[in-house]
Amino acid sequence: MSEALKDSTGADVHVDLDEQGQSYVITVEDGKVAGHAYFLPGPETERIFYHTVVDEAFGGRGLSKVLVAQALADSREKGVTVVPVCLLFVKKLNETGDDYVAEGGRFRKATGADIDLVKREA
Repeated sequence: MSEALKDSTGADVHVDLDEQGQSYVITVEDGKVAGHAYFLPGPETERIFYHTVVDEAFGGRGLSKVLVAQALADSREKGVTVVPVCLLFVKKLNETGDDYVAEGGRFRKATGADIDLVKREA
């Protein structure tokens, strides 16, 4: 994944999938990890995104927006259904969900069972 991206200051950032760590990781220009979008694998080909965090030292650069957008784009490309529990993912899909689906992405609203899974596993 790791394509060259820019934050709101114009600095290079990268987003990579860490399957083992069950997160998408955003790094800044010097390779420092700035944040994560954590997920749990759901049934079949689903990812339940439950928490996104960017270190406050990197605040104000729009990194969480880049991170969420790239996690959604990669999930779309891989045919993974997104289940948003994290409020950043919920907000993004509320705003752009129709476009996401039109581009081939799949998502569904979180159920009580999804939230129970997050409480048990995360």
